Amino acid sequence: MTANSADEILQDSFGKGLDGVLGLEVVEAGPDRIVATMKITESHHQPFGIVHGGVYCAVGESVASMSGFLWLQDTGIGGTAVGVNNNTDFLKSVSAGTVTATSTPIHRGRRQQLWAVDMVDQDGTLLAKTQVRLQNIEAR
Repeated sequence: MTANSADEILQDSFGKGLDGVLGLEVVEAGPDRIVATMKITESHHQPFGIVHGGVYCAVGESVASMSGFLWLQDTGIGGTAVGVNNNTDFLKSVSAGTVTATSTPIHRGRRQQLWAVDMVDQDGTLLAKTQVRLQNIEAR
């Protein structure tokens, strides 16, 4: 996969829908890892003033899904990848700052993929850890 096609894919997908609402921005993208950041605002808070756990779930799934998709394109398998399981552990609460999400492949196969996404604050403190299982869907 060329850098231009990866850039085009990211421009066409990230920043729209829920990713756009969350303010998720891609910093680095490739078939083996994505790094994305999100500046925390009050709209990310739950009633007690800390980041809502669902935000971490959504960020983890978005980053894992895009990682899986880029890998499918890079290998020539093609198609897309959709989340079928999302398990997110919330480790530390924050109310402000920037969250950086980084994906790492655990397993990548013809039918399924498993990705880990670590979310850290600006000091590198682990805030949440997501594991997403993806189903590979053939192109039609």
